[in-house]
Amino acid sequence: MSRIGKLPINIPEGVTVDVNADNLVTVKGKLGELTQQVNKDIEIKIKDKTINVINNGNTKQANAMHGLYRSLINNMVIGVSEGFETKQEFVGVGYKAEMKGQQLIMSLGYSHEIIFELPPEIKAEAKAEKRANSILTMRSHDKQLLGMVASKIRSLRKPEPYKGKGIKFVGEELRRKAGKSAGM
Repeated sequence: MSRIGKLPINIPEGVTVDVNADNLVTVKGKLGELTQQVNKDIEIKIKDKTINVINNGNTKQANAMHGLYRSLINNMVIGVSEGFETKQEFVGVGYKAEMKGQQLIMSLGYSHEIIFELPPEIKAEAKAEKRANSILTMRSHDKQLLGMVASKIRSLRKPEPYKGKGIKFVGEELRRKAGKSAGM
């Protein structure tokens, strides 16, 4: 039995959770609405402002999914009440980001600018100050979507190991390599 799956989820004020007959969990709050389909072997019980995720099947798959669905539902509850935020830093000479509506326009050292269309669920802002790296801040109520978009943006120019140029998350520790002059 999963240690994470056994933990109850507290429902904050202003958040409503509904489970229909098809095991579709719907969470509504001030920041939006999220839905998640849950496996038939997992039972969701709502009682006294808490949600309990119960593993009814003793199959290997049901045991593996128990903690996963508890974490997904917990992220949904936190997302619609507080929201999530990621910050990415553009490190390098000439690397910058700017927002125009829902389009993210990036200069990443290529011969052309890269235009990235953000989903409507994500709110973003880009700060570019002189003599400082551009910082892209993205906010959303959907943690999965936010993580996927942040990962896609980072994959456009991953930080290289020698100088650290590229797109990295703020606070991320990079493993740096010594150049060829360090070996002598």
